[in-house]
Amino acid sequence: MGNKYTKRYTEEFKRDAIALVDSTGKTVTAVARDLGISSESLRGWYRQAKTDRGEGRPGELTTAEREELKRLRRQNAEQAKTIEVLRKAAVFFAKESDR
Repeated sequence: MGNKYTKRYTEEFKRDAIALVDSTGKTVTAVARDLGISSESLRGWYRQAKTDRGEGRPGELTTAEREELKRLRRQNAEQAKTIEVLRKAAVFFAKESDR
């Protein structure tokens, strides 16, 4: 089982760690080891930063696109709930008007 505590890093720390990879020429694993963080975390941050700069693989979403997608999915879910309430209300009032 995994650890219940998940370490959160600030955006500034992430930017600095990515800059270290870019500026030192060290591998992601070496920089992660030097900083005492998971190499997989730093690799993910680095990959996302490259995508945000337009250097990612085709089809990868930028951070802004991911946030917009998340917002639109949340909005879609809210609208689906609203539609369901309206559908139930329409059925209720249709039955009431038949009486």
